[in-house]
Amino acid sequence: MNDSPGHDAAVIDVGSNSVRLVLYRVEGRSMWTVFNEKVLAGLGRDLKETGRLSPEGAASALSALKRFRIVVDRLPPERVFTAATAAIRDAEDGPPFAGRVQAETGLSLRVLTGAEEARYAALGVLAGAPAGDGVVGDLGGASLELTPIGPKGAGEGITLPLGPFSFGPYPDDDPEIRRREVDARLEGLERFHTESFHAVGGAWRNLALIHMHMTGYPLRVVHQYEMSRAEALNACRFVASQSRRSLEAVEGVSKKRAETLPHAAVVLERLIIALGIERIDLSAYGVREGLLFEAMAPTVQALDPLIEGCAALSVRTGADATLGPTLDAWLTPVFDALEPVFGARDAILRAAACRLADLGARLHPDHRADLVFEQVLRAPVAGQSHAERAFLAVAAFSRHSSSNNTPEPSTIARLLPEAARRRARALGAAIRFGCDLTGRDSALLAHTRLALKGDRLLLTTDADRADLLLGEQTSRRAAALAGHLDAKVEIRVS
Repeated sequence: MNDSPGHDAAVIDVGSNSVRLVLYRVEGRSMWTVFNEKVLAGLGRDLKETGRLSPEGAASALSALKRFRIVVDRLPPERVFTAATAAIRDAEDGPPFAGRVQAETGLSLRVLTGAEEARYAALGVLAGAPAGDGVVGDLGGASLELTPIGPKGAGEGITLPLGPFSFGPYPDDDPEIRRREVDARLEGLERFHTESFHAVGGAWRNLALIHMHMTGYPLRVVHQYEMSRAEALNACRFVASQSRRSLEAVEGVSKKRAETLPHAAVVLERLIIALGIERIDLSAYGVREGLLFEAMAPTVQALDPLIEGCAALSVRTGADATLGPTLDAWLTPVFDALEPVFGARDAILRAAACRLADLGARLHPDHRADLVFEQVLRAPVAGQSHAERAFLAVAAFSRHSSSNNTPEPSTIARLLPEAARRRARALGAAIRFGCDLTGRDSALLAHTRLALKGDRLLLTTDADRADLLLGEQTSRRAAALAGHLDAKVEIRVS
């Protein structure tokens, strides 16, 4: 794939339950979803009884694919990926259906093996969370793929017949029946024991939304949403015991999805117990993103998705692409002198915040701080926990405002400890100071240096740039930053 700053790609994903077209804008390491259409065709609904594709599902899927082909042809993206999974892989009439798709739409479906499906799901998780460790589980309509991941990438995965369509009807009157059925298919998985489990798939994303609803969680962003073992078990057992009508009443849960949610809840519950899972991380990335990630050059894959995503957000506004890296280098001596609040992640968060410095440049100045806060908190940028989202949102707000009263104070208080909130405000004030000191000119900023020595905030400039430090606003910005750091400003000319 072309690794230029920006190009379009499409993924057509024919799953056992859903058929989907996703159009992406790929900008280096960043993947932006610009169009997403899903049809819950239920191709694999009859697999258990007949071993064949559902006739109604096949008709629905074919209609969707014909429409998708027209949409793709009108763009067209630089590259189109296709992926067909367990239903077409396992059904006796799967190959003839793929042939019919080829004949009637011109689309050549790539039928993934179980091992390939597992690998791409794991690559997708790593694309969205490069430091991911543990086991990836991707639950589809017919199968569950399990794949270990760690510092060396994705390991060897397996496919298990644990999707809802590989069972009979869900026993609404006694979920214990389904628990026993699932347990029987989870034997012999000792090598997948793990503390961290990365959950992929629409049913588990919906389960996470239900848990957010149950707990009053304020940030409705599924990607990298975390549940503890106890929280997940409670949610799973609650959903497993609900009727379809009750689940349909939950905001964001579709009627067709409600049919399979109790089964998905039982599978996750039994996995938690069987594999000794202590933490569940939801991933909005999966097979589709794994396909895109594999096509990137290794040098691009190695980049940090959070830093690159934040840079891409700002560049769209016409910002100087060199400003963020220059600010980051300028501020590093100050913030490296402080106790970390996110451990080794501090440097990545600082780099990301600096690349957001000009995000609000084209927004109305009276509303800039609030608008940037909202965008950063909920931006579809991968590679960050929810606490890190809150940190960057507070820093972005403080880059444009001296107020300590951010929007959504209860959300921030729930996601971010006070020490981290103070650090975010200091970082935002530092970015504001650097931008105002030089009129957002990265070349001019390079003629100044900032450091923290004990209780002194030292600002040094080259002798031929001494007049740069005479501004009244500059003095206010320096004093504001010093206040956040419990320091006094000292200006030097070298």
